[in-house]
Amino acid sequence: MDNQTISYNNTYILGISFISALGGYLFGFDFAVISGALPFLRTEFALNAYWEGFLTGSLALGCILGCVMAGNIADSKGRKPGLMLAALIFAVSSIGMALAHNLTVFILMRFAAGVGVGMASMLSPMYIAEVSPPEKRGRNVAINQLTVVIGILVTNLINYKLADYGVNAWRWMFGLGTVPAALFLLGVLWLPESPRWLIKAGRIDQAKKVLNKIGNSYFAEQTFAKISTSMDGGGEKQTYSAVFAKAIRPAVVVGITLAVFQQLCGINVVFNYTSTIFEAVGANLDRQLFETVAIGIVNLVFTIIAMWQVDKLGRRPLMLIGSLGLSILYIILAFLLQSNAQANLVSVFVLLAIATYATSLAPVTWVLISEIFPNSIRGKASSVAIVALWSAYFVLVFTFPILAKWLGAFGPFYLYAVICLAGFFFVKRKVKETKGQTLEELETSLIGH
Repeated sequence: MDNQTISYNNTYILGISFISALGGYLFGFDFAVISGALPFLRTEFALNAYWEGFLTGSLALGCILGCVMAGNIADSKGRKPGLMLAALIFAVSSIGMALAHNLTVFILMRFAAGVGVGMASMLSPMYIAEVSPPEKRGRNVAINQLTVVIGILVTNLINYKLADYGVNAWRWMFGLGTVPAALFLLGVLWLPESPRWLIKAGRIDQAKKVLNKIGNSYFAEQTFAKISTSMDGGGEKQTYSAVFAKAIRPAVVVGITLAVFQQLCGINVVFNYTSTIFEAVGANLDRQLFETVAIGIVNLVFTIIAMWQVDKLGRRPLMLIGSLGLSILYIILAFLLQSNAQANLVSVFVLLAIATYATSLAPVTWVLISEIFPNSIRGKASSVAIVALWSAYFVLVFTFPILAKWLGAFGPFYLYAVICLAGFFFVKRKVKETKGQTLEELETSLIGH
């Protein structure tokens, strides 16, 4: 019978993956907009090192709340309602930041933006993983990272253009976030619910309809059977204590450690504090903003390379290459900053570090977090790992201005080099390859569930 081979509706899968991944674009926007706005915000709100770090990091505090909310919504209401709420929060907070007339209101609005970022950062990769064929899952989840870096690049370009619009340019930088937020909200309305969540919720007919849209009838039957089996006995696993059950704990430890490592590896200080780093070697404001654009372009190009390689080379080799490569590059970069090297030379090694991160830790961490947890508790387990990620991001961006003031802009990079080396050994010892396996096969092999 010709229906005994599995085939996929690749156009449909790519379409719903890209729409879900628009949450990543908004993540990229809120992540990058601060880099271009900081020179203006320092003047507007008379920021010292402490408040500069807290203002930048307030996004991460919101992300932590957003992850917890998203974990609960994803498990109880579904993936789609959570994505819709994230889009709405993005739109409102963008307007709020643009209109803020004092530091307190601005930080509250940036915190709210973080809630949306946190929700999308968890739900978009998880949703894509749940609707993707195993052999294309790495590439499809990496689409989310692609939209993040497109968001970063487009935002940096807009910031660069808006910089000449006077002291209130930053208001336009933040306010324009309402446009992609509205487009994301409209797109999410069209998305189907995740078939894995529908089966868990007992909505069997709807789940079968979605599976029949994703692939042919043989795929739908096989996948339905595998998901149903993996859900057996999982109905009661709805609490956060279930995430730390003995059988699941090894995967949770790996997920949390990778999430923390992705942030404490230090690359996000380059994204968020580009102006601070290049100001340290004498670059003017125009050059500082130009560097944010160059970073965005390199980030985009090498994320595309990662999408091409993540299902070929695999997750583990990319993580090993990235962590060791960053460790070496940071030592060189710290030395250049310490010796007050020319901005052009500093730029070369900053861009090499961005390229290394974009092909490894940036996309692959999100892919692994979306893959390694069982169906029955994927929402809550993912939220625990991503709460850890955003907590680490807050620590990173809050401490950098303070460390840079104490040690000079070069000092923190020696610390990040050590962290990257430690990350290399962790990946080597603890991270298993996941490419090409279904989520249900991974549940058996990684957890023994």
